[in-house]
Amino acid sequence: MFHRIRRRRAETNEMRRLHDEAWEQLEGLVPPEAERMPAEPEPSEPASVVDDFLPPELRIPSHDQLDGRMMPWAQPIVLDEEMIACAECGAYRDWLILSTRDQIWLRCRQGHQQQETRLDTAWYNRHAGPADATHATFEDCLRHLGH
Repeated sequence: MFHRIRRRRAETNEMRRLHDEAWEQLEGLVPPEAERMPAEPEPSEPASVVDDFLPPELRIPSHDQLDGRMMPWAQPIVLDEEMIACAECGAYRDWLILSTRDQIWLRCRQGHQQQETRLDTAWYNRHAGPADATHATFEDCLRHLGH
């Protein structure tokens, strides 16, 4: 066991020696003028503040500025091995899923809405894509999504 430790020390010492030799060779390649030059020029005047925000017409509202979000959901929704159907008309696909005030609502094509307590905002955020538009009214959003 001790012979392995001695061998590792010898290898380590040899690597240090090679490193020191390479470093000495590199130091000889650097011209003396380069050593005296500062790495970065000192600024003659203070740097101006750059506004890195998007222009107002390209900004979208944050989640706390929206009353809610909605997305289309064409396929059936299955929760706890049960297919969700509209309580009034029995529709089971082609939903609009609304997320508002930490609640999830399902809206069928006929305009019936029902709260789905088994879904939460985290589920909505995992399944929703990026917003493609913002609308001033609920009806404008329904028209945009074809409902």
